[in-house]
Amino acid sequence: MAQAVATTPLRITRRGRLVLSAVVSLPVLAASILLASPGAQAGSEAGEPEVYTVLAGESLWDIAEAIAPNEDPRAVIDQIRSTNGLSGAEVFPGDRLILPAGF
Repeated sequence: MAQAVATTPLRITRRGRLVLSAVVSLPVLAASILLASPGAQAGSEAGEPEVYTVLAGESLWDIAEAIAPNEDPRAVIDQIRSTNGLSGAEVFPGDRLILPAGF
Protein backbone atom coordinates (compact mmCIF):
# COMPACT_ATOMS: atom_id res chain seq x y z
CA MET A 1 0.00 0.00 0.00
CA ALA A 2 1.53 3.22 -1.17
CA GLN A 3 0.71 6.40 0.64
CA ALA A 4 0.56 9.71 -1.15
CA VAL A 5 2.98 12.28 0.25
CA ALA A 6 2.00 15.90 0.02
CA THR A 7 4.87 18.13 -1.11
CA THR A 8 5.13 21.86 -0.96
CA PRO A 9 6.93 23.86 -3.63
CA LEU A 10 10.41 25.09 -2.77
CA ARG A 11 10.50 28.81 -2.04
CA ILE A 12 13.71 30.79 -1.77
CA THR A 13 13.58 33.70 0.62
CA ARG A 14 15.27 37.05 0.08
CA ARG A 15 18.15 35.99 2.35
CA GLY A 16 18.46 32.74 0.42
CA ARG A 17 18.72 34.62 -2.88
CA LEU A 18 21.43 36.86 -1.42
CA VAL A 19 23.42 33.88 -0.16
CA LEU A 20 23.03 32.06 -3.47
CA SER A 21 24.15 35.16 -5.38
CA ALA A 22 27.21 35.53 -3.14
CA VAL A 23 28.15 31.87 -3.46
CA VAL A 24 28.03 32.11 -7.25
CA SER A 25 29.58 35.56 -7.72
CA LEU A 26 32.47 35.47 -5.21
CA PRO A 27 34.48 32.72 -6.98
CA VAL A 28 33.92 34.45 -10.32
CA LEU A 29 35.11 37.76 -8.86
CA ALA A 30 38.14 36.15 -7.22
CA ALA A 31 39.14 34.40 -10.45
CA SER A 32 38.83 37.59 -12.48
CA ILE A 33 40.99 39.51 -9.99
CA LEU A 34 43.66 36.80 -10.01
CA LEU A 35 43.70 36.48 -13.78
CA ALA A 36 43.61 40.19 -14.56
CA SER A 37 46.20 41.27 -11.97
CA PRO A 38 46.17 44.95 -13.00
CA GLY A 39 48.27 46.04 -10.00
CA ALA A 40 51.21 43.83 -10.93
CA GLN A 41 51.10 44.92 -14.56
CA ALA A 42 50.92 48.62 -13.70
CA GLY A 43 53.80 48.33 -11.24
CA SER A 44 56.11 46.63 -13.71
CA GLU A 45 55.30 49.18 -16.43
CA ALA A 46 56.02 52.11 -14.10
CA GLY A 47 59.53 50.84 -13.36
CA GLU A 48 58.66 49.81 -9.81
CA PRO A 49 59.96 46.44 -8.63
CA GLU A 50 57.45 43.64 -8.82
CA VAL A 51 56.72 41.93 -5.51
CA TYR A 52 55.69 38.26 -5.41
CA THR A 53 53.97 36.65 -2.41
CA VAL A 54 54.95 33.02 -1.87
CA LEU A 55 51.99 30.62 -1.81
CA ALA A 56 51.69 27.44 0.24
CA GLY A 57 53.72 24.59 -1.22
CA GLU A 58 55.84 26.80 -3.49
CA SER A 59 59.59 26.68 -3.70
CA LEU A 60 62.09 29.04 -5.32
CA TRP A 61 62.32 26.52 -8.17
CA ASP A 62 58.56 26.77 -8.80
CA ILE A 63 58.69 30.56 -8.73
CA ALA A 64 61.70 30.67 -11.06
CA GLU A 65 59.98 28.41 -13.58
CA ALA A 66 56.80 30.50 -13.40
CA ILE A 67 58.43 33.91 -13.91
CA ALA A 68 61.05 32.84 -16.47
CA PRO A 69 59.95 29.64 -18.24
CA ASN A 70 62.63 29.92 -20.95
CA GLU A 71 65.55 30.52 -18.54
CA ASP A 72 67.63 28.12 -16.48
CA PRO A 73 65.81 27.96 -13.10
CA ARG A 74 69.14 27.79 -11.21
CA ALA A 75 70.25 31.15 -12.62
CA VAL A 76 66.87 32.72 -11.87
CA ILE A 77 66.98 31.36 -8.30
CA ASP A 78 70.43 32.90 -7.83
CA GLN A 79 69.09 36.26 -9.02
CA ILE A 80 66.05 36.03 -6.71
CA ARG A 81 68.29 35.12 -3.76
CA SER A 82 70.73 37.98 -4.39
CA THR A 83 67.93 40.51 -4.99
CA ASN A 84 66.25 39.58 -1.70
CA GLY A 85 69.37 38.92 0.37
CA LEU A 86 68.47 35.29 1.00
CA SER A 87 71.20 33.04 2.37
CA GLY A 88 69.35 29.80 1.61
CA ALA A 89 66.74 28.50 -0.78
CA GLU A 90 63.96 28.08 1.78
CA VAL A 91 60.87 30.30 1.48
CA PHE A 92 57.65 30.22 3.45
CA PRO A 93 54.02 30.95 2.53
CA GLY A 94 53.38 34.66 2.84
CA ASP A 95 57.00 35.69 2.21
CA ARG A 96 57.19 38.67 -0.12
CA LEU A 97 59.97 38.49 -2.69
CA ILE A 98 61.18 41.29 -4.92
CA LEU A 99 61.54 39.83 -8.40
CA PRO A 100 64.70 40.69 -10.32
CA ALA A 101 64.32 43.18 -13.17
CA GLY A 102 63.54 41.67 -16.54
CA PHE A 103 61.09 38.99 -15.43
